[in-house]
Amino acid sequence: MKIAITDNEKLKLTLEGVLVGAISGIVVSMFRWSIAQSLKVFQGLYVTARSNLSLLIGLLIAMIVVAIFVGYLLKKEPNISGSGIPQVEAQLGGEMHLKWWSILWRKFVGGILSIGPGLFLGREGPSIQLGSAIGQGVGELTHDNRGVNQRVLIASGAAAGLAAAFSAPIAGAMFVLEEVYHNFSPLVWVTSLASAVSANVISLYVFGLQPVLQVPYQYSLPIKYYWHLVILGIILGLMGRLYQIVLLAMPSIYEKTRLPRFIHGIIPLILIVPIGMAVPQFIGGGNGIIINLDKYGTSLLFLLGLLILRFVYSMISYGSGLPGGIFLPILNLGAIIGAIYAVVMNQLGLLPIAFESNLIIFAMAGYFACIGKAPFTAIILVTEMVGSLKHLMPLAVLSLVAYIVVDLLNGAPIYESLKEKLNLNSDYLNRVSKFTDRLEVPIYEGSSIDGKYIRDIPFPKDILVVGVYRGERQLIPNGDTLIKAGDRIVVMVNAGQRAKISRKLKNMINGIN
Repeated sequence: MKIAITDNEKLKLTLEGVLVGAISGIVVSMFRWSIAQSLKVFQGLYVTARSNLSLLIGLLIAMIVVAIFVGYLLKKEPNISGSGIPQVEAQLGGEMHLKWWSILWRKFVGGILSIGPGLFLGREGPSIQLGSAIGQGVGELTHDNRGVNQRVLIASGAAAGLAAAFSAPIAGAMFVLEEVYHNFSPLVWVTSLASAVSANVISLYVFGLQPVLQVPYQYSLPIKYYWHLVILGIILGLMGRLYQIVLLAMPSIYEKTRLPRFIHGIIPLILIVPIGMAVPQFIGGGNGIIINLDKYGTSLLFLLGLLILRFVYSMISYGSGLPGGIFLPILNLGAIIGAIYAVVMNQLGLLPIAFESNLIIFAMAGYFACIGKAPFTAIILVTEMVGSLKHLMPLAVLSLVAYIVVDLLNGAPIYESLKEKLNLNSDYLNRVSKFTDRLEVPIYEGSSIDGKYIRDIPFPKDILVVGVYRGERQLIPNGDTLIKAGDRIVVMVNAGQRAKISRKLKNMINGIN
């Protein structure tokens, strides 16, 4: 039984990761460019429709047609719904199998048609799914589709998708490890980084070197004002938990409309017309709002109205199931909350308004960190997006506080919660139950099995421990093998039970009954 992956295979996977990244960079850049151009066109149309009744009627008809067409795509391929990140997580967890070509072209077309008119949806989640589909496709077309290799290529494609969408390669690789793959495997890390870097090269060639969210600021936040980070972190944590609760409740709210699930998108697409006519500068994913937020003045009423608009309509947009993500809308909401806090504290005489831009930057990271429960990704992502390393310390403080608040409120990672709501195909699990699969589980400091011999560990039934990695060295396990923190245990499991056994192993390792 082959357990280890040879150096030649590692090199081959890394080179395939570069290929996946290059293709993903091209596809995602086209996706990103198409959405940006579509948004500009629609913003102009909405403004013109203010004084042109025929155009207004035409826009409403066009939105209905788009809703029906995208609904048709969703009916044919339900797994293009939403951001696509929960589906990628389920696929990597062995809980579902996706048809990569069906996902790729439908997500691309459906995403542009859904996000382009100005819905409050992000391009980043769909970009991650587009990249993962390309990774799967490369694996199948090169016949490198045995279990572990296929998953590594899917993960590397996801990293490439985020890197190209945000021009943030390190954050792309970190997001896959922290949020999607849930495993800091060196093989996944290297391949994902190679893929993310190659995708980012393409993205930089198309869009230039300027950071995606270049928020200007005058001064670094002095240490005497760090107490604001604790208060703002608590506010972000509370607002983050509210975001999780409302977002997860939206499908059940839509069900009360009694419309078929696949055409729920007709509601946000029709509503975007009057919103676009009223405030065309505030529609879309929200990156333009973040960049210009400190230029909108210090009217607290205006900022609160913008927060309510962005919060409510982003829920309506994503809850409909249209292809589109929540990544950028979350960052946008965090930025607005940061601006509101800065204005309030300035009016109370507790903070100079010159630090508003700083809090906008910090709050973006804090809000994403607590909702996604991925603080490292949030810190690195915002650092890469704003193009400055000077904010690492306040970013870390704010993200940590917001994360702890959501954790105390029993909030789970939003993408994991969304994954649990997917309709997983039991036929697929039954079909693959004829095969075995490889599962790698890391042992952390404080684990309940740290310092125990294998013979004393109550492993679940029907698994076979076949290897233990200690750094780059592979140990052949036996009953007298001592498990240490930092090890990676490799077990063979029934492919159909992979996700279930993975959860059991993690609970056992963490001491959860």
